[in-house]
This record gives sequence, C-alpha cells and structure tokens, in this order.
Amino acid sequence: MKRVTGIGGMFFKSENPDAQKEWYKKHLGLPTDQYGWTFWWCDEHGNKCSTQWSPMSADTTYFSPSEKPFMFNFRVDNLIALLKVLKEEGVTVVGEVEEYDYGKFGWILDPEGNKIELWEPIDSAFL
Repeated sequence: MKRVTGIGGMFFKSENPDAQKEWYKKHLGLPTDQYGWTFWWCDEHGNKCSTQWSPMSADTTYFSPSEKPFMFNFRVDNLIALLKVLKEEGVTVVGEVEEYDYGKFGWILDPEGNKIELWEPIDSAFL
C-alpha cells in the first residue's frame, strides 16, 4: 500500500498571521492570500497537485490534542484504508474522517504527540 505521496501542507501558530503573510510576501515573494500560500506542482503522472503553507492564529485549537505550535499535513492515496492499517499497527487515530469537495482528512499522533493531518486530496477542486 502506498502511504504518503507528498507534503500537503505546513501549518503553524502565529501571534499575527496577517503580518506573517505580509512579511513572507514582501521578503520571500510568496503570493499569499487569506489562507497563506498554495504551492502548485505536478506529480509523476503530470497531475496538478498543491501544498499549503499557512500561519494560523496562536489560539487555534486545530492542532489539539498536540500542544506543539505546528502541524504537518501529508498527502495520501487512500485515507480510509491507510487509517485502518495505521490503527491496526497501534497508531493513535484522532477524531473522525472529514470530507469536503477538496478531499478527505484524518488525523493521527506520532510517538511524541505531534498531530499529523492526512489528506486524500482532490486538487482539481482548487483549479
């Protein structure tokens, strides 16, 4: 089973997300919007894919139960099957799978308690 197929995003807490986005736009040329920055690339089959960079409010609870100020998102092929295998392997699964027009999301914890977001993307929803 193919598990992780790429990096879907990097999310981190910020005291002032808007100022962070402006700094990265000014100094690094990231074309930021209200969500941060979406980096577009192509997979080995030439399909358009995205990776998201997003500063989030310092008081967000989205990373819970992790207390870390960041969270990684990994792209996966078959989220439901992968979560089943991970659970059988003793990995802690957090919450329930959520589905949107841009993909399915699930969450796990690594051995140090970092919350990891797993995303089965539908990149065409962004095009």
